[in-house]
Amino acid sequence: MKPRNVLILPGWQNSDPEHWQSRWERAHGYTRVEQHDWMRPLRGDWIARLEEVLLSCDGPAVLVAHSLGCIHIAAWASHSRNTHRVKGALLVAPPDVERDDVRQMLPSWAPVPQHQLPFKTVLFASSDDPFCAPERARQFATAWGAELLDAGPRGHLNAASGLDDWPTAHDQLQGLMRW
Repeated sequence: MKPRNVLILPGWQNSDPEHWQSRWERAHGYTRVEQHDWMRPLRGDWIARLEEVLLSCDGPAVLVAHSLGCIHIAAWASHSRNTHRVKGALLVAPPDVERDDVRQMLPSWAPVPQHQLPFKTVLFASSDDPFCAPERARQFATAWGAELLDAGPRGHLNAASGLDDWPTAHDQLQGLMRW
């Protein structure tokens, strides 16, 4: 699989330079799906942008999402006719956008799509994520048909979690790329 066909989907406010997504992008040549507005994300705009980037890939893609990027993939998959172009997805720390405090920050993102994703999916969740309770992450994994992996008490699984290059998750990604 071509590294440029690994599509990085950051969440709200993008991923900073020390985030594991940014580190992977620099180290491996993966492609970040840039959004028009990282601060006020609109679900429809983000879905359209993913579709555009996916259609520009010259082969199958693997999606790598953090936070809102996970909801982004589920929402995109419920509307796209091009899901066959995706081999797999690595989802990390999905936020519960139906929770009142999160919904206020991201008003256009509820409800969370509750359908099985049509490609192999692995979901990492933290036991103390401030944006998603472990039970809710389990519900997402079940609905999406994802294999759920417990990352332990690591917060939102971002740069503040101290994951650096996060080799455990990268091993999972490499498995999806070979699948």
